[in-house]
Amino acid sequence: MKQDQVEARIQEVGIIPALRVSSAEDALFAADAVSSGGIPIVELTTTVPGAVQVISELMRSNPDLVVGAGTLHDAETARQCLDAGASFLTTPGLDLEIVEFARKKGVLYFPGVLTPTEVMTAWKSGCDLVKVFPCSQVGGASYIKALQAPFPEVRFIASGGVNQNTATEFTLAGVVALGIGRDLIQPRAIQLRERDWIRELARRFVRMVKDARERRLHA
Repeated sequence: MKQDQVEARIQEVGIIPALRVSSAEDALFAADAVSSGGIPIVELTTTVPGAVQVISELMRSNPDLVVGAGTLHDAETARQCLDAGASFLTTPGLDLEIVEFARKKGVLYFPGVLTPTEVMTAWKSGCDLVKVFPCSQVGGASYIKALQAPFPEVRFIASGGVNQNTATEFTLAGVVALGIGRDLIQPRAIQLRERDWIRELARRFVRMVKDARERRLHA
């Protein structure tokens, strides 16, 4: 998929499940579970053992899945993930070297940002999609709203502490997507291989986003 198509899919679905698990087998299981629950997008963190190979396997086994590489810390790892088939790149902070790399490769990259200075730097560098991380710990939805006022052209993703209690308020605040980790892909569900548990959570979050967007539309 092209960069604009990947971005459009992320905004359409509105949820980016983060696979931060302890093995390749766990990652493959979790990706299949969230996909079957209606979320055809995953962010595989590079903390997963053999992450590059896992990205390649995910693309082979489910070519309709949008697979991104997350928790990147350098451009070389980003290149390896891209070569393996990653459709987007994301980092916990703002890395201008990866910004430049992604621009040259024509791939979607959204950095983690927190302060107005970082938002401005990311936007001026060409990132019109940014991930506020960790957002719940610094004010949650009210902080997102505070950032949107001076940066109306930036599209925000909420990440860090997004759960069933906060998903609706973040969506109502105007974020284009939610980055969700263990509150969607729960460690116990992975351990027990409870596919239906993860699938039901995925469906629940999808409904929350859909309902909140309709509320915003008719507000």
